[in-house]
Amino acid sequence: MTDCIPTTNVNAPPNGKSALIIGVSGQDGALLARLLLAKGYHVHGSSRDAQIGNFGNLERVGVRHRVQLHSAVTTDFRSVAQLLSRTAPDEVYLLAGQSSVGLSFEQPVETLESIALGTLNLLEAIRFLGLPTRLYNAGSSECFGDQEEPADEQTAFRPRSPYAVAKASAHWAVASYREAYGLHACTGILFNHESPLRPLRFVTRKIVASVCRIAAGSAERLRLGNLDIERDWGWAPEYVDAMWRMLQLPEANDFVIATGQAHSLRSFVEFAFAALDLDWRAHVDYDDDLRRPSDLRRSVGCPRRAAEYLGWKATSDLQSVIRRMLDAEQGRAWPMQANS
Repeated sequence: MTDCIPTTNVNAPPNGKSALIIGVSGQDGALLARLLLAKGYHVHGSSRDAQIGNFGNLERVGVRHRVQLHSAVTTDFRSVAQLLSRTAPDEVYLLAGQSSVGLSFEQPVETLESIALGTLNLLEAIRFLGLPTRLYNAGSSECFGDQEEPADEQTAFRPRSPYAVAKASAHWAVASYREAYGLHACTGILFNHESPLRPLRFVTRKIVASVCRIAAGSAERLRLGNLDIERDWGWAPEYVDAMWRMLQLPEANDFVIATGQAHSLRSFVEFAFAALDLDWRAHVDYDDDLRRPSDLRRSVGCPRRAAEYLGWKATSDLQSVIRRMLDAEQGRAWPMQANS
């Protein structure tokens, strides 16, 4: 990875730039839309069908009416090219694609197509149209596989799920187009990042929602798989800021975005129950059916280069992330302020 010391202030206002968020309806898409609008961007967003799509996350962060929505299918090259021609954005953020590691074992072909082919179509459309657009691609820490030491930008990829294979393929496609065709394209290798906008199929939101119901009197049992896995969990609104910072650099490069701290799923559960004065051991059952094939034992990142070149550092620890998610689940404090 070449040096990429910025020659401009990454906190400078964008002066009326436009951005296209492909996959605007998800957690990161909604949070990024809110961030970019606060910085003065004109924001376009796309989903497979903008007329019937679920944009509840945009509504929750208060920006649904300010995002211009478009329909596009990333696995269809013509659809992607038409979207780019129609919007002509200064910056594109590719956040679309099947996003569940667990589901990727059940739908490996759809996962690979939606991520790898979708990324390739976008890269080729930018090249084919000759656009000066800057591209951010959403990578994943899953590409690294199991690791004892924190992974950085030089750590080898060892993907162990269809999702990780697809993300690794997309990562190298971006690098290839950057080097071969001179596109300003980069990948953010993001470790786990959470917010109240996570769907319930994600284990963190599942835990938080269950804890709140139990605290309110529910007699339900929370069923979980392997509690010994360790993950690097951060606060999602901070991570979308890192995405934006990456596209402000004069030279495109890839960055690991993480807290640098690993916690077990058991610790996550313990913190969540304790925050509402509950003992997790009285409410949690182990379910072997919830173990994933080839699940990663440990995943933690080294964000040193992000701090050095982007001026970015995670400021929220796991307990503060959990408290915010609990508050939101109980109907308090979300959204709070523009960049909360």
